[in-house]
Amino acid sequence: MEIKDKPTSAPLHIGKPDWLKTKIPTGGTFFQIKRDLRERKLYTVCEEAKCPNISQCWNQGTATFMVLGDTCTRGCRFCNVKTGNPQGWLDANEPDQTAESARIMNLKYVVITMVDRDDLPDGGAAHVAKVITRVRDVNPGIKIEILGGDFQKNAAALNEIIDAKPEIYAHNLETIRRLTPRVRDARAGYQQSLDVLRLVKEAAKHEMYTKSALMLGLGETLEEVVECLVDMREYGVDFVTIGQYMRPTKKHLSIKRWVHPDEFAQLAEKAKQLGFMSVASGPLVRSSYKANEFYEEAMRNR
Repeated sequence: MEIKDKPTSAPLHIGKPDWLKTKIPTGGTFFQIKRDLRERKLYTVCEEAKCPNISQCWNQGTATFMVLGDTCTRGCRFCNVKTGNPQGWLDANEPDQTAESARIMNLKYVVITMVDRDDLPDGGAAHVAKVITRVRDVNPGIKIEILGGDFQKNAAALNEIIDAKPEIYAHNLETIRRLTPRVRDARAGYQQSLDVLRLVKEAAKHEMYTKSALMLGLGETLEEVVECLVDMREYGVDFVTIGQYMRPTKKHLSIKRWVHPDEFAQLAEKAKQLGFMSVASGPLVRSSYKANEFYEEAMRNR
C-alpha cells in the first residue's frame, strides 16, 4: 500500500477542521458516574485532560487514572502535566482511592497511567504495583492496562510492575525517531522506549501484551510514521493507537498540520498489514481510546 501525504485542508489559524469537532458528553451512566465521583472528591484523567471520548468510554466501563501524583520530573514539549521535583513524595492513599473509583464506576477495564518520577530510586514502580494489586483486589475480574514510563530501562523496576500482572503494558513512543529530541524530554529516547517495550514483553511470565501510541501533526511524513510502525512490530508491540496532536497551550509545540481522516484510515490499514493485533487510528483517538473494546476484539481474533 502506498502512503501519500495530503496538503493541509485549511490554514491552522482559523481553527479546527470539522472532523475534530466533538459532541457534548451524554448518557445516563456518564452523568451518574460523574456525580458519584464528585461526592467522594475523586477524579479521572479523562475529565482533567478533557478527553473527547469520555462519555463513550465511561458508558462502556472504561476509564483512566493517573498515579504517582500530579508533578512529572520530565518536561516533554507536548504535555500539559505540571513539571517539577516532588522530592520523593508519595500519596499512600492512592491505591485505595484508585480501587474505590474503579468500584464506584463499575469498571470492566481500567487504564492506570503515571507521571515520570525520576526522583525515586525505582521510578515509583513499587507504588504503581500496589495500585494494580489493590484495584484487582477490590474489583475482581477487572482488566488492567498500565500506561507506564520507561523507568530509565531499570529492569528491577519494570519487573516490579510486570509481577503485578497487568493485562497490557503500554508505553508511548509519541512521535517518529527524527522528531523525538524536539518533542520529548531528553531522558526519553526513541530507542530507549523501543527497548523497554521489548524488555517488558520478554520478562512477563504471564500472558501480557504491549501497546504504544503516536501523535500526528508535529511535522512527520507518513512514510516516517510507517517506519515507526515497522519498528514497533520488530520490538514485539501488539497494539497501537494513532491520533492527532492537539496543542494544550501556546507554550507547547505548535501543530504543523491537521491530518485528514483518510490518512488515518490508510495508516490503520498498513498497521493491520504489519500484524498489529489491535489498531485504533483517527483524529480523536487517544492512548486509551476504547481500550476495553479493542482488547476484547484482539482476544477474539488471536
